Amino acid sequence: MSRRAALPLEVTLLASVFVVAACGLVYELTAGALASYLLGDSVLQFSTVIGAYLFAMGVGSWLSRFFERQLPAHFLRIELLVALTGGALPAVLFLANGYVPGAFRFLLYAMVGLVGVLVGLEIPLVMRILKRDVALKELVSQVLTFDYLGALAVSVAFPLLLVPQLGLIRTGLLFGLLNAAVAGWTLWVFRHELRRIGAHALACAATVVALLSGFAVADQITTLSEDRLYHDPVVLAATSPYQRIVLTNGRTGHRLFLNGNLQFAERDEYRYHEALVHPAMSAQGAPKKVAVLGGGDGMAVREILKYPSVESVTLVELDPNMTRLFSTDAAMVQLNGGSLSSPKIRVVNADAFKWLQDGSDSFDVIVVDFPDPTNFSIGKLYTNSFYALLAQRLSASGYAVIQTTSPLVARHSFWTVAATIESTGLHVAPYHANVPSFGEWGYLIASHRPWRMPATLPDGLRYLTLQTLPLLFDFPKDMERVPAEVNRLSNQMLVSTYEQEWGRVLP
Repeated sequence: MSRRAALPLEVTLLASVFVVAACGLVYELTAGALASYLLGDSVLQFSTVIGAYLFAMGVGSWLSRFFERQLPAHFLRIELLVALTGGALPAVLFLANGYVPGAFRFLLYAMVGLVGVLVGLEIPLVMRILKRDVALKELVSQVLTFDYLGALAVSVAFPLLLVPQLGLIRTGLLFGLLNAAVAGWTLWVFRHELRRIGAHALACAATVVALLSGFAVADQITTLSEDRLYHDPVVLAATSPYQRIVLTNGRTGHRLFLNGNLQFAERDEYRYHEALVHPAMSAQGAPKKVAVLGGGDGMAVREILKYPSVESVTLVELDPNMTRLFSTDAAMVQLNGGSLSSPKIRVVNADAFKWLQDGSDSFDVIVVDFPDPTNFSIGKLYTNSFYALLAQRLSASGYAVIQTTSPLVARHSFWTVAATIESTGLHVAPYHANVPSFGEWGYLIASHRPWRMPATLPDGLRYLTLQTLPLLFDFPKDMERVPAEVNRLSNQMLVSTYEQEWGRVLP
């Protein structure tokens, strides 16, 4: 074959390398994201998924030596297998988590391993096909260049475009279709070399039909799995670049889940939010400037606005999908009393750590309402570095309050946060409240001056009274303080401690 005739084949084969690399990385990222959503500890899940995937790719590359003849036919079959296995990976794992949760971890690594082996076979076969017409020096550099370019394109598009617009299931299926397209292109280009071309054409068509069918019913697949997981019917589900947001509605009302973890239940959220906000707000006396870090549901803001002295509330919520949902959905607006539409509210969609670093304003009260430290991205918001920044933004007479997991279930974790705050020089006043959906739940008030019991509380509270408030600061023997280390940004030991303690009680 002449160089001129070989050039279009070379270009299209290199384009297929780009697509193959992009698809392989998407399957790896979807597996890691799903493992993080459903198993927690994103660093651990991504590390183990990536490690297993790369090892499997190495196995696939080693196995490629046994493919000696009919290389285009082998490449075509492998592309179809990757399309089906990788494309269906998120859908299968979602269903497994809903219906056979005990098998999820095994199935995760089995599918990651299988996809990795198949992807590991792809590039060596393409290189051997190209070797017919391209010098080895140019071959290696060109293949690796297109391989890395495909990975770069997907690594940018995955969090910014693919997941927010398509969700994990449709993203997997879309890239499965791209693998199938590469198989179809192989069928056409090498049609004169392939045996049983009719069978290959039928396999390509069946694969495309299967993936398109999955694409059409992706929402139903998600609903089936999440209805099973959350028990109550799912009324809203969204995947943002930061988390999976699921809202359910059953006999006891609405419940909000972030990455599978319950954030509030309508029937008793007032207990949680009254306990979170009022001991600090009332003790301050007449707070004017308030900041809320996290709490994009607007429930804490609803309680803060019960104080006439409040002039401004800055709500710092990382995920704009949260503040949008709780500003526009009629049921959620009713729950938070339309608090996010108040003219006193300024919503900032930013990382709270960076917001504290970049700003200079001080606040009379800061309410910290983050999810529990289930992974390192959240765990950094429970470190002494974070609390040192918090101390700089707290006025001399102000109070910060931090929701701090259960002192009964995660006793060591609770007191680790207390020790971490104290390491920055702040005073700490620990307390707890019974919230039926969570059990005994803990909070910490941090301040430059010792906290004092308030003399008044706002009217209209459903849970707190001046008579019962002191009881919240009394810890029974099974929740009293234990020695704990400081949680630092460099080690984040709180994440592993939290996982160990909650792992004893969660199925």
